[in-house]
Amino acid sequence: MSARLATVDLGTNTVRLLVVEASGGGWRPLHQVQRVTRLGEGQAASGRLLPEPMRRTAETVAEFSRAARDLGAGRVRIVATSAVREATNRAEFVGRVEALAGERVEVVSGEDEARLTLKGVASGLTPAPDSFVLFDVGGGSTEFVLARGGEPVAAVSLKLGVVALVEEFGEPGPVRWERFARMREAIARRLADEVPDAIARAESDELVGTAGTVTTLAALDLGLPAYDASRVHGHRLGRAAIERQLARLGALDVAARGRLPCLEPGRADVIVPGVAICLAVMDRLDRATLVVSDRGLREGLLDELLGDRG
Repeated sequence: MSARLATVDLGTNTVRLLVVEASGGGWRPLHQVQRVTRLGEGQAASGRLLPEPMRRTAETVAEFSRAARDLGAGRVRIVATSAVREATNRAEFVGRVEALAGERVEVVSGEDEARLTLKGVASGLTPAPDSFVLFDVGGGSTEFVLARGGEPVAAVSLKLGVVALVEEFGEPGPVRWERFARMREAIARRLADEVPDAIARAESDELVGTAGTVTTLAALDLGLPAYDASRVHGHRLGRAAIERQLARLGALDVAARGRLPCLEPGRADVIVPGVAICLAVMDRLDRATLVVSDRGLREGLLDELLGDRG
């Protein structure tokens, strides 16, 4: 018997909806959409979610929830990540979303976020490597997981995300490279201090990246006129390719970046900090290439929903 299920990833920068038709242990996508709402805007300075980001994000989650129900989803699972779990006023925001959306909101820990993201990524790696390190660059945090046989061996969540970085180092014009170098050095120090050697120096077959920064880089590297998940997923990015895209993006102001194919305007300012994190991760883990996963937290949530049904 088939059933329709939906997951909502309520992130620091982006809200993502996935609606699927599930049958047996498998599923096929019916509808997926994402919107940059920048929930974490201004949070680094205040520790609180600000009124306008809360309003636009809550309205987006409610809209996505209605769309899922209209498509026949029997369950809608909403999970909030870094911005909400770190906010001093998280209860106020969660209450507002639940009232507007009519659905429960789960606030997950960094460790659970890493675990769920691994579930989603591992479900889409074909063939699956025996071991890999997964990293997930988000708006408010970056997660690392060492996986063996598809199971987590070690994991860490860092309060290092692109929204706070762009608020500290970003600017509307082309990149000033001395400022970029300071940002990259700051990221490198964080990774050296906070990513344990058990992950950074572990022997593993692959480095796998997920979420908007790496998928956007893959689409740009492939020269896609429109985003195509089937081509992005599994694409291999080398350091030289990432550096080429950085030079291309850095020569443009934020408005011009937002006009590039596959780079939505809401990601145009945070893509450069995201690239800085990617390059620093490759340095810390001593990797020359990474494999891109289009799957992530939403698919991990779906995997658990399917398990609940079973």
